[in-house]
Order: sequence, then C-alpha cells, then structure tokens
Amino acid sequence: MAKTIFITGAGSGASLGLAKKGHRVIATTELTSQKTDLMREAEEQGLDMEVFKLDITNKRDREQIKEYDFDVFVANAAINEGGPLGEVPMDRIRALFEVNVFSTLETVQIAAKKLVKKGSGKIIFMSSMAGISATPYVGPYTATKHAIEGIAQTLKSELAEFNVKVATINPGAFETGFNKRAAEEKWKWYDEEKNFTRKEDMEKQEAALKDQFNPEDMIAKMIEIIPADHHKFRSVYPEETEKQLKKTQEERWSMEI
Repeated sequence: MAKTIFITGAGSGASLGLAKKGHRVIATTELTSQKTDLMREAEEQGLDMEVFKLDITNKRDREQIKEYDFDVFVANAAINEGGPLGEVPMDRIRALFEVNVFSTLETVQIAAKKLVKKGSGKIIFMSSMAGISATPYVGPYTATKHAIEGIAQTLKSELAEFNVKVATINPGAFETGFNKRAAEEKWKWYDEEKNFTRKEDMEKQEAALKDQFNPEDMIAKMIEIIPADHHKFRSVYPEETEKQLKKTQEERWSMEI
C-alpha cells in the first residue's frame, strides 16, 4: 500500500527509490543547493516528489512540517565530526548535539503530535552503528547517536498506546563520503604541539574507512523498511555489522577497567 513519507535531510537515493515504488515522498534538504540537485534528479527520472529546503535547526523551517499530512516521518538529518573526546572543542560537540539530538527531537515532537492526532503512523530515526558501538575518535557523533537510541526506545513505549510506531535504522560503514568528511574536520583544530592525542593513532583509525560497504545496498534496505507496516524496532544493516554489534554489546557486560 502506498504511503506518504516525510524525510528530513533527504539524500537522493532513498527518497527517489521510495518515489519509484509509488509512495508520495516529501523530501527536505538542509540547503537550497541540495534541494535544486534533488529536484533535478527527480525530474530527470520522471518522479513526482515534493522537495523543499528545511534546516531542522531553524524554527521557521521546522514549522513547515505542520503543513503536511504523512504516514511515516523519517528523521534523517544529521551532521558528523570526529576527534578525541578528551580534546574536541566543546563548540563542536554542541553543534553536533544541536542538529543530531535537540533539533531532531523538535522535528519528531511535531510529527508525533500530528500522528497521535491521526491515530496511526510511524516515526523512524536514522541512527547508526555508532548508536551501539564506541569507536575511538568518533566520539562526538557516537554520543549523539547513543542519545537518539535512548530517545527512540523511550518514545516507542510512550507512543504505543496512540498506535504510533517508532523504530531506528542503524547503517554500518557505507561509502557515502559522510564518514570521510567527518574524519577531516578534526584537522582544522588539532595541533600536534598542543594536543596530547597522537596524530598517528587518529590516522590509523581513518585508514580503516577505506573498507566501507556499497551504499546502494543500504538504500535498498531503507526503501524496504521505511514504508513497511511490520519490522524489527532496530534494523541494523548489513548483517555482518549486526553480528559485530551484538558481540560488542555482550563484551560490555564483562568489560573491566
């Protein structure tokens, strides 16, 4: 059955794919330039999609969510930045929490009110494997996604009586450029003469980003999960990442300092 799906921070892949499947997609982007690119792609593929600029940190932009009726709300907008937690400038931590947690929750509160009034619907948080794992030098992003996991799990219980479902999608490391851009940001403030974290340790962690998954597989999984009526609360993909995270969680119970 076709659904109306509202997506924040919409990339081209999943939003175009959902539209191809016959769903009505309301895709929003942080920047006007992103909106232009997505609209062009939709037109080239002959897809009828509504696309507009919505910066979730902007109150006036968030108000636009109230104008739409939808079945599924996908909280996808996020930013990423790496660095050692013992030294990352606090303004960078606050910036990540402002987008990934506070503004995300503000959009979700708007969606929740609409769906509760409607008596049905679903909210999906785009989380990450970082919402479960803890990788050195990915701490700022990890902290925000751990917060999202707590918010999603709590909201799931609170909205159940109103027939509103809540779920997370937790991608593994996919080659979208998102992780590499995040890794680069720390070099803007890091100074070998002043910071105690060793440069070679951070470079070693960055080198691991070379082995990332094909994003097309994740897009296909999102297109399957987002409109579905029944699926797991947490969808980790690919399967090897799910196995890895389950092992990580088990190990935490016996972890010592």
